[in-house]
Amino acid sequence: MTDTVRFGVSLSLALLDRFDDLIRDMGYPNRSEAVRDLIRQKLAARQWEAPEGESFAIVSLVHDGRTPSVAARINRAQRDAPVELVGSLHVPMGGSDHLAIIVVKGRCAALQALGQKLTSLKGVRQGAIMPGAGGAETP
Repeated sequence: MTDTVRFGVSLSLALLDRFDDLIRDMGYPNRSEAVRDLIRQKLAARQWEAPEGESFAIVSLVHDGRTPSVAARINRAQRDAPVELVGSLHVPMGGSDHLAIIVVKGRCAALQALGQKLTSLKGVRQGAIMPGAGGAETP
């Protein structure tokens, strides 16, 4: 179990009011939880920027399910990448849309390269890569 430390932060009243409005709109129960989340996000972003850093990522893709070669290209890109495939989910969404969710871990540079490759494949209509926190303190 980690130790909890209390510390003070000085803010202008106007900035604090805006912060309180933001965290209320986002559903945070209190300022402490919001600040912890902001710190985790910043640490994850910093780690993601370090090419040799290790992390995980979630890649989501909406692609044309009528074209079998799209799924094959997605699978090939995953297999050829120097990352570890943790898991994936493939769901028909109605019409010709299919959703692929892929969880991978490895070097940040390799994760970014795979995410870019997958989201730019022909037949992928929409794609996004969400970097993980990769070891950031979570309590």
